[in-house]
Amino acid sequence: MATLSGLEVLRLVISGELPQPPMAHLMGIHLAEVADGKAVFAGTPGEFHYNPLGTVHGGFGATLLDSATGCAVHSTLSAGDAYTTLELKVNFLRPLTHATGEVRGVATVIYAGRTTALAEGRIEDAGGKLYAFATSTCLIKRATS
Repeated sequence: MATLSGLEVLRLVISGELPQPPMAHLMGIHLAEVADGKAVFAGTPGEFHYNPLGTVHGGFGATLLDSATGCAVHSTLSAGDAYTTLELKVNFLRPLTHATGEVRGVATVIYAGRTTALAEGRIEDAGGKLYAFATSTCLIKRATS
């Protein structure tokens, strides 16, 4: 994989030639779409995601958005480059429940520099209703300086 760009790696994940990330299996989400500077994760919240208040725990949404924004950044990287999330800020606008159905974390890169990248993401249901909005800052380690 060290010879493949980030976009090439992510396309192999979608095609099934590479596995989905282990965290995706744990959370019941999957990488559904990818393009240069864009990534979409999808999943259906279930009761096993609930918090004590009877709604989906914020960690589900944060994971969906961190995965989407991170992969959006990953899609812009050259072979050998790496990234990690420095900051994730999430605004939850309405609760998710098992009745919400499938939701998508849709993320796009808004800036990609030499050492940092910024991405934004949204959690939307099938009808486009907005449930959460996030911004992410990622640290980039370039293979070549």
